[in-house]
Amino acid sequence: MEFGFTTAAYVVAAVLFILSLGGLSGQESAKRAVWYGIVGMALAVFATLIGPGSGLWLLSAILIAGGGLIGWYVAKKVEMTEMPQLVAAMHSLVGLAAVFVGFNAHFELSNVLAMDPAAREGLHGFAELLAHKTSVEQNILRVELYLGILIGAVTFTGSVIAYGKLAGKVTSAAKKLPGGHMLNIAAAVISVVCLIWYFTSGGFLPLFFMTLAALFIGYHLIMGIGGADMPVVVSMLNSYSGWAAAAIGFSLGNDLLIVVGALVGSSGAILSYIMCKAMNRSFISVILGGFGGTTGPAMEVEGEQIAIDADGVAQALDEADSVVIIPGYGMAVAQAQQNVAELTRRLRAKGKNVRFAIHPVAGRLPGHMNVLLAEAKVPYDIVLEMDEINDDFPETDVAIVIGSNDIVNPAAQEDPNSPIAGMPVLECWKAKQVFVSKRGQGTGYSGIENPLFYKENTRMYYGDAKKSLDELLTKIS
Repeated sequence: MEFGFTTAAYVVAAVLFILSLGGLSGQESAKRAVWYGIVGMALAVFATLIGPGSGLWLLSAILIAGGGLIGWYVAKKVEMTEMPQLVAAMHSLVGLAAVFVGFNAHFELSNVLAMDPAAREGLHGFAELLAHKTSVEQNILRVELYLGILIGAVTFTGSVIAYGKLAGKVTSAAKKLPGGHMLNIAAAVISVVCLIWYFTSGGFLPLFFMTLAALFIGYHLIMGIGGADMPVVVSMLNSYSGWAAAAIGFSLGNDLLIVVGALVGSSGAILSYIMCKAMNRSFISVILGGFGGTTGPAMEVEGEQIAIDADGVAQALDEADSVVIIPGYGMAVAQAQQNVAELTRRLRAKGKNVRFAIHPVAGRLPGHMNVLLAEAKVPYDIVLEMDEINDDFPETDVAIVIGSNDIVNPAAQEDPNSPIAGMPVLECWKAKQVFVSKRGQGTGYSGIENPLFYKENTRMYYGDAKKSLDELLTKIS
């Protein structure tokens, strides 16, 4: 009876998770989709707690309460600008959990195999499941837990390094140890050798050495990827965590964990592909090559950056009929989304056609800008993707760039030697006037010079985005 309830609950939870993923594809349905996910997860946890092999109620209650309190505290403390770091940190925990569960499955299998056949009849829960496996099924289990530990370990250290790069605690530049890719290949070879060793011996030592190799691969792989590729890395690690969960689901015989892991793994892989396509980069080049490779000297940038004050920007906006705003990570850092939303409301009240142009890799997390604008109550229908708005720039009177660099860099089209050559970008320089809100004359997170800042129709509106918009709003009633 209890197994039947658990199975039914898992089916309902799986459906809720699918509905959650489907709802996240649109801003209007995203809030409802999040609730689908919350209810599905609550049902899954409850069904697992009362299902086959249940027990240790006090420990379970303590862990659930502790995890819930930590989650509540983190959610209250973390700013929206720190969300990419938080996501990377969550991925690391999923990877670490997969490693621990895989180790536990190995130890439990070893204990069951060491028992007399008669003593195995009184086992319960996961041990009972293992006791009834044939030798072939035991070998399949070893492959499953081996893969779960391998992928989990790579995900753990990779996510920790991604967190460090996003948080500024680790250099955003692509760094590799002497030996480069050969070290990664050597670690991968060690992992394969350990798999053969594990099959022939069944001992813990090959698992341990493989885990060390996998931890190194995760560290060295992500250290070799530059900060500009971090959005792709975050979605890739999301995919890794899903496949690690699916592998562990096979090991534990947990159907829901398999389904959820497959959903997360496949959706993360698809998102990584979409983002790589938006950057005109192959997934393999991102993972193995990192960011910043060039084929020759970069094109020299001629001209000078011309500054403008709030009065000049306000006058141009007053005379404009159409305005396109391009937000980037600088807006998130300055927490200027509310000011941007207020500027939008005032301009629309004057009859201006105001829209937002969102690049797929704007910010440091997929959908980062969409979330910030939704938080500031910017209408969904004026927030457009790059493909929807790029052709409209020649008819645009004013384009306002707020804290963006690479996604509006014309070098992607004009300089074949640029690190971002061929990357689809927002062609805002085709607008009649371009105003760039920027802290200073630096090259930004990726360290690539931007010829947009030197074009004749571009003016630099220097200063912190929030303070600059505060001043601009005093000029626009």
